[in-house]
Amino acid sequence: MHLIPTRLIVLFALLVSAAFAAFGQDTEAVAPEGKPPIIIIPGITGSELINSATGKTVWFRTFRSRDDDLRLPVSPNLAENRDSLVPGDIIRSVRIIRFLPEVEIYERLIFALERRGGYTEGKWDEPGENGHHDKFYVFPYDWRRDNVETARLLVTKIADLKSKLGKPDLRFNVIAHSMGGLITRYAAMYGDSDIPENPEPSWAGAKHFDQIFMLGTPNEGSVLALNALLNGYGNLGGGVNIPFVRSISRFDTFTLPAIFQLLPHEHSLIAYDEELKPLKLDIFNVQTWDEYDWSIWRDRGYNRQFNEKERALTRPYFMAVLDRAKRFHKALNAPAKGRVPVSFHLIGAACKDTPNAIVLRHDQRRDRWETFFRPTNFTRSDGTRVTAEEQRELMISNGDGVVTKRSLTGETVSKALNTSVIPTATEMLQCETHTRLVSNTEIQDKLFGILRLVTAN
Repeated sequence: MHLIPTRLIVLFALLVSAAFAAFGQDTEAVAPEGKPPIIIIPGITGSELINSATGKTVWFRTFRSRDDDLRLPVSPNLAENRDSLVPGDIIRSVRIIRFLPEVEIYERLIFALERRGGYTEGKWDEPGENGHHDKFYVFPYDWRRDNVETARLLVTKIADLKSKLGKPDLRFNVIAHSMGGLITRYAAMYGDSDIPENPEPSWAGAKHFDQIFMLGTPNEGSVLALNALLNGYGNLGGGVNIPFVRSISRFDTFTLPAIFQLLPHEHSLIAYDEELKPLKLDIFNVQTWDEYDWSIWRDRGYNRQFNEKERALTRPYFMAVLDRAKRFHKALNAPAKGRVPVSFHLIGAACKDTPNAIVLRHDQRRDRWETFFRPTNFTRSDGTRVTAEEQRELMISNGDGVVTKRSLTGETVSKALNTSVIPTATEMLQCETHTRLVSNTEIQDKLFGILRLVTAN
């Protein structure tokens, strides 16, 4: 390595200072640019929900509020199904029970950006003069609502922030967890546009992004979304089990469009009958839900949970929300043409047992269908026994415990469509559970390496 004499460095600095003084400029105004800004986008259930009228936190609460619930109104006009809940902050950590330790959600990622990356948190509404230097922004959102609506909101907030900063060409790096990756993908592909009739990516939103990191994103959906719609959702942030608490009931999930948009995509659902032979199902057809006793109106508690007016609207709403989910998937899976102006990085796991398929069995005694999401011992109609071990290879795959590797990479849909549905720059696999993908230090090392962040000792 050749060293430059100190006298030359000093002389060069004096010349630079004199040059800027001659043009009436302060030398501090041309300090080297800082690191590009980052946006953190959480997954489903990863943002607080606040009652805008009372100021009370409705989510996350250990126990259900008496005054508020998470349900949205039901009607075929999904855009108008609103209530008084609005997003607060992203969920950084929660204390479930007083005597138990806090469960970290996104706190460790934020800490790593601050301590190791030298970032400070920015404010969307008041970014200041240097809101684009060494800043990260968090993007809380109403995770119950339509993901396209959320993606368009993201694009609007970024455009508004860039206007405040006076930086129209500024690009952001995004660290998106789980469903947050789907929101960011759509935002990059279509910008502030609703789902086109014949989807073809315009990449209208790509001008806002440089690199997009998708951690544990279900790019082909997940059978656990179907499980949530049939049995309720007992997890926080897509993978943290809450003891003693059933977080969201099936009557709640039925009213939330985002859950439907996490269903397995066309070509991705794997189902078997009691003989363990493949079944071909159209999960976006209401008749399929009726046939296999999945429909909400087949539930014994339906009449108690929905009033007469709501019951008149549940089927039209259901048809609309299924169609919307199918169209959302079609838009995401539309093949890119030409050069993709943004880099996508996939980060996930392939070491944890992850639900990958369902088994359907008809209970003749009760004249009802049973849906199994994990290997379970059962008796066929002819009296023969099926063991859990026989089903294991069919029903369980490698993943992070929530999202399979094939869903992360879009493998099944890409094969079916004979084209890659995700233009991936890099793919990183690390043995970790779904929620802890954001806090795993080895994953952070790899992510920060791509971002070229300086690691502080």
